[in-house]
Amino acid sequence: MTDRTQPGPDEAREALGAVRTEVAKAVVGQDAAVSALVVALLTGGHVLLEGVPGVAKTLLVRTLAASLDLDTKRVQFTPDLMPGDLTGSLVLEAGAGGNDLRFREGPVFTQLLLADEINRTPPKTQSALLEAMEEGQVSADGISRALPSPFLVAATQNPVEYDGTYPLPEAQLDRFLLKVRLPLPPREDEIAILRRHADGFDPRRIAEAGVRRVAGPEHLAAGAAAVAGVRVSDEVAAYVVDIARATRDSVSLALGVSPRGATALLRTSRAWAWLSGRDFVTPDDVKALAQATLAHRLARRPEAELEGVDVDQVLATAIASVPVPR
Repeated sequence: MTDRTQPGPDEAREALGAVRTEVAKAVVGQDAAVSALVVALLTGGHVLLEGVPGVAKTLLVRTLAASLDLDTKRVQFTPDLMPGDLTGSLVLEAGAGGNDLRFREGPVFTQLLLADEINRTPPKTQSALLEAMEEGQVSADGISRALPSPFLVAATQNPVEYDGTYPLPEAQLDRFLLKVRLPLPPREDEIAILRRHADGFDPRRIAEAGVRRVAGPEHLAAGAAAVAGVRVSDEVAAYVVDIARATRDSVSLALGVSPRGATALLRTSRAWAWLSGRDFVTPDDVKALAQATLAHRLARRPEAELEGVDVDQVLATAIASVPVPR
């Protein structure tokens, strides 16, 4: 009998594949976002979810956490949110020996943090979160405190044209492994959403929708170990580099994909290959993850912005210009 604490790679893949089915019990559509979150969990990255209010960004993350049995917390980012409100702070507590300064952990000490509307809080608090993401720890009073493992930040943001938002600068956007846009649902999906609500679905009580644990941290750990063993040929590695270099040559872009971005694409492509049942990366794996991994790392030239040049189209053109290895 298989030890449930040490699942094999095939068992881990099957369990993580079942997560999509569980999330679909509460969230209609949004398969791309679910896949992105699983890829990020397997590679130690973080995800930025962008969409207008009401497209189930919060419900998606809560349902994912339930299907993976991960501890989760939600922080509503507001203009008056302070860094200490997020990471924790030193507080004065009365004890038997007098008053002592003790560190009180903030909500960032969890496995899956939902940072809701990150672009509604000022840059100082945004930076505090991004530092925790980058370092995997919080420092206070000269002591570094490790964050739990796995640790994933799913940050949501409304489109920047909405009032009262603070756009994330390019250097901070680059810290997110993936960015996924959650579009308004097509008519058929929207009808299905209303049908569920008419039948009594309450997004505040996802357990009543039948969402259950189908995987856990042990499957993520086994999957991450398997992803690390996925082979990358020299030709595929060169393909990733050539895509990055093609964006740097674009006349529409002031900032192309950096070496960090190319490395990120390699990481996500390996995870996608493993989830697809292979132990090697193909050019199709690279292309499947390129948009979500790279588009948010690009910055248009001012004249391209004025002309309304679409970043996604610029990236698609760059990818199409690179010969696909055989």
